[in-house]
Amino acid sequence: MKKRYEQSEIFPKEQVRSAIQTGMEQAEKQRSKGKKNPQEHRRNKVKRKVLYAFGSVAAIFVILVGSSYYSPALASSLSQIPIIGSVFGNSELIGLQKAQKQGLTSQIGETQIINGISVTLDEILYDQNNITIGYIIESEEPLGEYYFGGGVMDYTIDGESPSRGSGSYRENIQSATTRTAIQEINVTEEMPDSFELGLILQGEDDEESWYFSTPIEKITDIRTIPVNHSQSVDGIDLTVTELSLSETGGSISYESSEIGTDFELSRGGNIAFRIVDQDGNEVISNSGGGMGEVIDNSLLFTSKGKFDPIDPSVTELTITPYTALPIDGGGVEINENRVEKTLEFIGGNLNDVEFESFTVEIPN
Repeated sequence: MKKRYEQSEIFPKEQVRSAIQTGMEQAEKQRSKGKKNPQEHRRNKVKRKVLYAFGSVAAIFVILVGSSYYSPALASSLSQIPIIGSVFGNSELIGLQKAQKQGLTSQIGETQIINGISVTLDEILYDQNNITIGYIIESEEPLGEYYFGGGVMDYTIDGESPSRGSGSYRENIQSATTRTAIQEINVTEEMPDSFELGLILQGEDDEESWYFSTPIEKITDIRTIPVNHSQSVDGIDLTVTELSLSETGGSISYESSEIGTDFELSRGGNIAFRIVDQDGNEVISNSGGGMGEVIDNSLLFTSKGKFDPIDPSVTELTITPYTALPIDGGGVEINENRVEKTLEFIGGNLNDVEFESFTVEIPN
């Protein structure tokens, strides 16, 4: 299962900062008492206007804290969960496997429990592409298919919230009571190299809120290669600004625009890339993140496309942009008065666009 989301409204900074601090204090008290606090901290869900994610499903996300009471049944089941570090190591993404193997991730291993449900913040990777979070979920009772798949995704950077960001979430079901999850956060504004990351994961009930706070640091040895390639095809203006390469993967930073105001009818927000090296070997592309906004009757997008790490022997990459249009979707729009409006998917009849290929030399 994979979902995408996008943030785009002023974040309730004081409320979330207070919630994180309260959750940490409660957890500490409950650890010392050795039993569950009967008065769980309740946090009101804050809805926020959501722009369309650039994929087949538009979704909203949620975040992570809680109590530390272990029941015998849960303690037994916890002994069967994957070892710390294996969420990334067992991922199908080559970049995460490599990062975990080479020790480029921040291993956390913190576990918090509410109502018989354990969430372990396993490890975090902060590279040039985004923040990637791996965690393990264990429950005494079977979990529903979308237990953590909906709600509002809240996170802070040094106690402040980025104004806009995007990302994705996927779960791997290990059993009826156990699953692992990988969450990606892509912030579209300037980020510090190290900071305190605050996270909140919301369950189905209001009282089920897991709060975490941990320092993270960006990996080093990131290379940036200027590109500045532009082309216009079928009403879409595309500019690829740069490539970024590291041990954990690469990214293509690009901007696109087109006339219109309806995200459902947009093609410029659904651009992907085919990549091959000088020997014709394909470089696997992965989903990225981006931000879209309406300015002067035009849709403007700032995005990053991700791809697997390249071999040190690669001297050039040939890149072919194309549109990867969604086949279904929809979402919910929330206006300034907090009134919700269901948005139906209407983009099924759009025509694909394939752009001209271009080549980028990779310096030694």
